[in-house]
Amino acid sequence: MSHFQPAEFGKVAVLMGGCSAEREVSLRSGDAVFQALLRQAIDAHAVDSAENLLEQLSEGGFDRAFIVLHGRGGEDGTVQGALESIGLPYTGSGVLGSALGMDKYRTKALWSGLGLPTPESRLIERESDLEASAALGFPLMIKPAREGSSIGMARVGSRDELEQAWQMAAEYDPMVLAERWISGQEYTASLLRGKSLPLIRLETPRTFYDYEAKYSADSTRYHCPCGLPAAEEQRLQQLAAKAFDAVGASGWGRVDLMLDEAGEPWLIEVNTVPGMTDHSLVPMAAKAAGIGFDELVMQILRTSLELAEG
Repeated sequence: MSHFQPAEFGKVAVLMGGCSAEREVSLRSGDAVFQALLRQAIDAHAVDSAENLLEQLSEGGFDRAFIVLHGRGGEDGTVQGALESIGLPYTGSGVLGSALGMDKYRTKALWSGLGLPTPESRLIERESDLEASAALGFPLMIKPAREGSSIGMARVGSRDELEQAWQMAAEYDPMVLAERWISGQEYTASLLRGKSLPLIRLETPRTFYDYEAKYSADSTRYHCPCGLPAAEEQRLQQLAAKAFDAVGASGWGRVDLMLDEAGEPWLIEVNTVPGMTDHSLVPMAAKAAGIGFDELVMQILRTSLELAEG
């Protein structure tokens, strides 16, 4: 257990809610973090960022912010930039890492440029882009380029399904990504203050690990230990850490990846403010590493000091 003095953090605003499609998940995560901070005698206050956020923070006399906002407006550099404009330290990644990590298209372009393995993809912004996407070959994964929690995602197996999925995804974001489908096992790698936590292998009878599989289905299975040989797990952890650092992310977060049927890894995406309920993946990985939920929350809060010092 790390030793933190509550006084060194001062008055903490726990930012939650917001206006993104992930508002409800953020409220649940935020409340779990808020309660954990109170248990650690932190002077924490729940702040819904949906309305007049800077006004609330300025009037509240806060010393730092614990960001538990998922999706656009909270995870994409917007709130990070706003907090920097008023000089308020905050948890997790800075403006650049947040903005890049939220943008799946640019994240993948960066990884590809660095020679890191990620499935081939095409950007769909208009109907004329559908043919180039179809040329990748079916099946494809269609996803909004700047959303989280698998919102707006679909697996498609034909040109007609591609068009329908594009139109659905475009309701969330005009930038839509068509990505070559990877058959294999799905893993997630959590990172905490420069350390890699144990990998989790995700198993669902659904087509993929979608919103329902994440938040409501009883059929989802989480394997931690993940079942890989130690050397293989370490290889994937190192790849995930490299991918995380490449986008400029810092402090804490998660990298999702696949291991195809030939045993080759494929990077899928970065999450710079992952879920933080007691059933979420980062707390699960932390628990496997001997880090309880309250301690995890304190470790993340500590990143607000490190960002300010850095």
